[in-house]
Amino acid sequence: MRDILLAGLPALNLQLSDRQADQFCRYCELLLEKNQVMNLTAIREPDKVATLHFLDCMALLNVTDFREKSVIDVGCGAGFPGLPLKIAEPSIHLTLLDSLNKRVVWLRDELLPALEVDAGCVSGRAEEYATVHREQYDIATSRAVARLNLLAELCLPLVRPGGYFLAMKGQDAAEEVQEAERAVRTLGGRVERIWEYPVEDAVHRVVIIKKVASTPAKYPRQFAKIKKQPL
Repeated sequence: MRDILLAGLPALNLQLSDRQADQFCRYCELLLEKNQVMNLTAIREPDKVATLHFLDCMALLNVTDFREKSVIDVGCGAGFPGLPLKIAEPSIHLTLLDSLNKRVVWLRDELLPALEVDAGCVSGRAEEYATVHREQYDIATSRAVARLNLLAELCLPLVRPGGYFLAMKGQDAAEEVQEAERAVRTLGGRVERIWEYPVEDAVHRVVIIKKVASTPAKYPRQFAKIKKQPL
């Protein structure tokens, strides 16, 4: 796993110290161990964890400057993409947000202490969290959580004007951007571009949305309404 991880770094213009590489190896070990009793990932081979999780997440460091930024990972699951970003760029001020409490407890009480990584962990829904932490983050990230027209209403209210929402997407990214055009505009965002990068034999994509204006106070709505009546 370590060799595959290190071999993939040059393509991403990244470097890791020995300690950071050790952290990723320990992350992989603990992830696969916990995955036997908790549904965290469908990927069970260490080499695939290195490429499809760790390198995939670290690719975001090529999109914008994360140094010293406040970052919230919405729907973080097993910590992706936020935790690999934090390991690779320790100056990030990271908050991991997930609606499933048992995942958050594992992250907070087991994984982060074992990796000696300092990050906030919050169990809750993004639309509820935004009522207290509105426009407090430089960057919001999300990976494989929902379609972009729904996801934008969960994430953009958390981002300050001038910041970024980075949505990791697959081959339907362009279609999702078209579908979400009105929602992004209404919520104060502007799609700058779709960035493509290789992961193994596939092409992965990040939708880069800049927050250009404050989100109107009535957003986000409750998720049931977001889902029933997308913007």
